[in-house]
Amino acid sequence: MKDFIKQADAVKGELISGGKKATMLLHSCCGPCSTYCIEYLAGAFNLTVLFYNPNIAPYEEYMRRAEEQQRYIRDFTSGVKCEICDYRPEEFASWVKGFENCPEGGARCEKCFELRLDYCARLAKERGFDYFCTTLTVSPHKNAELINRIGQSKAQEYGVAFFPSDFKKKNGYLRSVELAKAASLYRQNYCGCAFSFRG
Repeated sequence: MKDFIKQADAVKGELISGGKKATMLLHSCCGPCSTYCIEYLAGAFNLTVLFYNPNIAPYEEYMRRAEEQQRYIRDFTSGVKCEICDYRPEEFASWVKGFENCPEGGARCEKCFELRLDYCARLAKERGFDYFCTTLTVSPHKNAELINRIGQSKAQEYGVAFFPSDFKKKNGYLRSVELAKAASLYRQNYCGCAFSFRG
């Protein structure tokens, strides 16, 4: 397995030593997962957090997570921007068509990662960000190697740099739990889609 932590630390160190922050579009799956990622990245990047998660169901759940994301950035960060995308579940349905019956954690989830990273990379390129990244690797239930592989593929496809990560390591996940608890953030009990809810 590649050492994504060393890669991330090296890029971050170079940026900090250069004395000028790069811009990053950070895809976030939810407020709790974003906490440590923002803390880790803020010293080297001017961050814009992108809440694009058309997989989340139902609508009420989507809005609750989106509102918590906004609240965390507004009340517990400084200088971090936040963009909440409209609720577009049809995009998720189209992307995972044919994979509906896959087991949780399998090919359907891979398609879901790809959907969100594709949108983030495309938007990062269109808006001139230096890097894009995702909070998805902070979860102990997510395969960081797979997510990074998809991210690198999208980086090549759109011509924008991908920031490698395995945010769960070095106590990153535990720190995210600690920060989310301190902010009294709502923590969901399923990944997001209707399939994960039933599974």
